Amino acid sequence: MCEAARVLVLAVVSAPAAVAWLYLLTCHGGYWLTGQRLPPVSTAPAAWPPVAAVVPARDEAAMLPVTLPALLNQDYPGDFEVILVDDGSADGTAEVAARLGRGARRGLRVIAGSPPPDGWAGKVWAMEQGAEQAGHAAYLLFTDADIACRAGTLAALVTAAEGDDRDLVSQMALLRAESFWERAIVPAFVYFFAQLYPCRRVNRPGARTAAAAGGCMLVRRRALDASGGLAGIRGARIDDVALGRQLKRRPGGRCWLGLTTGVSSVRPYPGLAGLWHMIARSAYLQLRHSPVLLAGTIAGLLWLCALPPAAALAGIAGLAAGGGAGAAWCAGAGLAGWALMTVSFVPMLRLYRLSVLRAPGLPLIAVLYAAMTLDSARRHYAGQGGEWKGRVSPAGSRPPPPRRSGLPR
Repeated sequence: MCEAARVLVLAVVSAPAAVAWLYLLTCHGGYWLTGQRLPPVSTAPAAWPPVAAVVPARDEAAMLPVTLPALLNQDYPGDFEVILVDDGSADGTAEVAARLGRGARRGLRVIAGSPPPDGWAGKVWAMEQGAEQAGHAAYLLFTDADIACRAGTLAALVTAAEGDDRDLVSQMALLRAESFWERAIVPAFVYFFAQLYPCRRVNRPGARTAAAAGGCMLVRRRALDASGGLAGIRGARIDDVALGRQLKRRPGGRCWLGLTTGVSSVRPYPGLAGLWHMIARSAYLQLRHSPVLLAGTIAGLLWLCALPPAAALAGIAGLAAGGGAGAAWCAGAGLAGWALMTVSFVPMLRLYRLSVLRAPGLPLIAVLYAAMTLDSARRHYAGQGGEWKGRVSPAGSRPPPPRRSGLPR
């Protein structure tokens, strides 16, 4: 095929990608905007309901001194306790937690978790054990050991849940973005999650889209029990999305998901290897271990994200070499798709206080995500799928069916 014909083919296939980006920006729930904050409620609850925070912790001795004191010292007006479930730690997690709990503003109970029964994912089983100990709590706050909360976070969550009548209020923690690789990958990770689960659609009662962010999930207990409890998602390795779906499927179920700068993850990923493992351990799981879905996802990711800049550069090169209308169309379609993609990434970079000059590089990160997804499949077939902190997910486990989407995962 001659150069002019190749450029023309690029123009033909890149034009629909540009149209797809136009659709995403205008009709896909405003996923790229970062203004979804807690629902505004004018008055505080007349009576503050009792709350129990459940913290599954597996080998988190290094994280707890940074995060647990803030949780234990929440200025919540009602009854509040923290239940930390030591999920088979080998680094003294329970002892560190007990020491931090002495003299804290709120009560802390440290429970030695038991091994998960057949069919239960390790984290969900730890959450279940903590929930069983929550006594009369009307709300359960499921959070992670690496999550730090500002003072007033819990009161704001409860105010939103009570005032806006939500069964689930979840805030996506601000992930650490300090090292070179964290700054490169983390904002794109949150961006792609929002593309899959636009907050506005999650927050719309009756809409099919449902999700949550596992680092901060306030759940109304009676709604959780009515929907089947944690047993309903016992095998889920992506427990937050599974819980959001279960609660929203309940008749009248109302969930809310948004962003925040008041809840943050302090877990460091200084190198590429840690971030790669974090993403690769669950990427193929989200695709239900399906080679067909894997092929479609990789093809869609490359078409949507990698093709526009490739077409733009090829078209510009063609014009420089004296190319005709085909080169002009190729450059125009490619630049249009690339520009729309770039614009959509700017708000997320601003949320993470990073330069907007990084936005045109999103296609490179998308290609890296495609490689991580392929490696996730490789790990699965090598018997290493879902490994995290020494625990490997059973090969036969399956997550809840994902929402159908051609967007990158």
